[in-house]
Amino acid sequence: MKLLIAGATGLVGRHVLEKALHDERVRAVIAPGRQAAGIHPKLFSPVVDFDNLLVGESGWQVDAVICTLGTTMKKAGSKEAFYRVDHDYPLAVARLARKHGTSSFVLTSAAGADVSSRFFYYRVKGEVERELASMGFESLTFIRPGLIGGRRDEPRPLETSLGLVKKILHPLLPKSWRINPAEKIADRLLKAALASKAGTHVVTSEEMA
Repeated sequence: MKLLIAGATGLVGRHVLEKALHDERVRAVIAPGRQAAGIHPKLFSPVVDFDNLLVGESGWQVDAVICTLGTTMKKAGSKEAFYRVDHDYPLAVARLARKHGTSSFVLTSAAGADVSSRFFYYRVKGEVERELASMGFESLTFIRPGLIGGRRDEPRPLETSLGLVKKILHPLLPKSWRINPAEKIADRLLKAALASKAGTHVVTSEEMA
């Protein structure tokens, strides 16, 4: 399989990239990003501008796409900037992939994704899922984690505090409230891409607890 990973330098994306590069079923990995994702014989990591992706971008003819693009409201600085990264960029990647014939798309979404949600974050995630569902992918999978566990490059104090509490209470919490380790999310993303089962599928946070 030839696989494209959008967001390969993020917390979850890094795990996906590492697993894909060591998986014999993956013969090549394309990892476009604002910075190179590393060096490996199987890896092509072009530096791109997600605001201006071109139909003729080389390397976009792939069997499957895994998208882990995303940010936080604090890091983005505004709702508009957050929307651009979490909504516009994944859809831009998806449209370009479809134009090049990609039939399978796997997205890191969020537990609670819903176009009718009163919470902006979940509403945006729901809108992305809805738009992807209209693009005609033969295989479409939404991975919906809750709180993601793992070491990030940038500090997120509130998320860290919630993570510590949940870690302590882990055995007592229902699965829907537990932390979803980044590596386990990555496992599900890669598994879905490799399987590329026909239809639309959802992996819930409970399944990754």
